[in-house]
Amino acid sequence: MSNQFIKIREEDNVLIALSPLKKGDKISLSNKVLTLCDDIPQGHKVALCDIAEGDNIIKYGYPIGKAKTLINKGSHIHTHNIVTNLGEKNEYHYNEKTAKELKKLWENENPAKDDIFINAFVRETGDIAIRNDIWIVPTVGCVNNIAKTLEMWATEKITNTNIDKVLALTHPYGCSQMGEDHENTKKILANLVKHPHAGGVLVLGLGCENNTIEKFKEELGPYNKNRVKFLIAQESEDEIADSKKLLLELIDYASKAKREKVSISKLKIGMKCGGSDGLSGISANPLVGLVCDKLSAYKASVLLTEVPEMFGAEQILMDRCVNRQVFDDCVNLINNFKQYYIDNNQVVYENPSPGNKDGGITTLEDKSLGCVQKGGKAPIEGVLNYGQIIDKSGLLLLDGPGNDIVSTTNMSSSGVNLILFTTGRGTPLGGVVPTVKIATNNKLAKNKKNWIDFDASAFLEQDKKKIRDQLFSYIISLSDGEIKTKNEINNYNQIAIFKNGVTL
Repeated sequence: MSNQFIKIREEDNVLIALSPLKKGDKISLSNKVLTLCDDIPQGHKVALCDIAEGDNIIKYGYPIGKAKTLINKGSHIHTHNIVTNLGEKNEYHYNEKTAKELKKLWENENPAKDDIFINAFVRETGDIAIRNDIWIVPTVGCVNNIAKTLEMWATEKITNTNIDKVLALTHPYGCSQMGEDHENTKKILANLVKHPHAGGVLVLGLGCENNTIEKFKEELGPYNKNRVKFLIAQESEDEIADSKKLLLELIDYASKAKREKVSISKLKIGMKCGGSDGLSGISANPLVGLVCDKLSAYKASVLLTEVPEMFGAEQILMDRCVNRQVFDDCVNLINNFKQYYIDNNQVVYENPSPGNKDGGITTLEDKSLGCVQKGGKAPIEGVLNYGQIIDKSGLLLLDGPGNDIVSTTNMSSSGVNLILFTTGRGTPLGGVVPTVKIATNNKLAKNKKNWIDFDASAFLEQDKKKIRDQLFSYIISLSDGEIKTKNEINNYNQIAIFKNGVTL
C-alpha cells in the first residue's frame, strides 16, 4: 500500500495508520512534519495535535470518546488513553428540514437511471430467489441429526437438476422455551420456511416439543402443499424412509423452477460486519455504503441492522429518516435495545470485542461510526421489528443484535437474497443465503482466500466508484447464478435465534 496513513475528515484530530508505523517515523502533512512518539499498528490512531485531558477525540468528523489524560502530538491513541462519551440514555431530535435536505442531496448524487435486470426465480408470491434450494427445517433441536442425515442423502439426489443445494437448518431451540423466546423461535423458523430461496421445504418435527407442527402451522399461515411438507418423527414407524419420500416429491416440484429476467428492484440485500478492524470504516464499510446507495436508487431493499453498533452514531441515521414516524420508530429501536442491556444489568457501551480492539477500534462510538458507513447516505425509509419480513424498498433498519450468526439469520428471516459481510479479522461463517465476505485489508484477502470473496483494500487507493462498480458487478453475477460465494462452496451455513429468556 503506497499511502501510510489517512485523515478521514478535515475536522479530525487523528490519523489512521494504513500500514504499521514505527516510533520516530516522520509523517509529512502539508507544510508540517509529525514525528511519531510510539509504534502505531495498522488500523490504529495517532494524535495529530496535543489533546488535553477531557477533550474529544475526533474521527469521521465526530467524537469517538475523550482523552483520559494529556495525549501528546504523535502519540498512539487507543484504550489506554481514551474513554467513551456514551451514557445510558440520550435525547434525540428530528429536523424535517435537515431530513429533506439530506434526501435531496442524496437524490442529486444518485440520479435515476435505466433499469438493471437480473436472472432470478420468481416465486408464486412475487418474491424472487437467486438460489433454488431444498431446506429441511427442524421445529426442535431433538431432530437435528435426522435432518443432517436427510441432507446428506438428498444432496446426492439433486445431481443434474437446477437445485443448488439441500440444507438442514439445525438449531438447539423449539422446546423448553417460554414467552418471547418461544415466539421468536416460531416466527424465525416460519419466516425461513417462507423464504423464496427454498424451492421446497420439509418441516421436521419430533412430536412432543413446545413448537408442535400444529402450532407451527398456525404461525406459518397459508402455504403451498406442493412446496412445503411436514413429518412428525414420533408418528412415523420409519421417519427416515418417510422423509425421503417427501424429499423426492419436493425435489421434483422445485426442479421445475426456471430463471427469468427481472428488475434489480426486486433484490433484497442485508449488510453485516464481523470481526471489524481499524480499516473497516474506511475501506469495506464505505464501499458497501456506495453499493447501498446505488441499490437504493434502483429501488432495491437494503437492510442495516446490528442495533448496538449504532450506539454513538444513531443521530446520523435519525437525521436521514424520511418522516417523523420513521424517526420515532428509530428512536424506539435504539432506546428499546439500550433498555434490554439495562434490564440485564449490563453496561450499554461494553463493546467493542478484543479482536476489534486489536484491529484498532477503541470505543463503541469508534466502532459504530465505522459500522453505519455500510448504510451510505440513503434516506431511511422504515424500521422493521426483529423477524419482520421486508415490506418496503430502499434502506431499512432492522431490529436485532450484532452477533454474527444471530444477525445473518435475522436478515435471512426478513427475506434477504444475499448478505454483504465486511470483515477485517476474517471469519468462515455463512448464513443460509449467499454471504459475501469483503476483506478490509489485502493481507486478510491473501491469507484467507478460502473465506474471502472480495478485497476492498483497493478502495483506499483507486477510484472509489470503480471499486463500487466491481462489487456491484459481482452482485449481479452472483444473483444470476453464474458464481457462488465461498460460504456456498464450503457449505458453511448456520442459523441462530435471538434468545432473551428462561430455558426450562
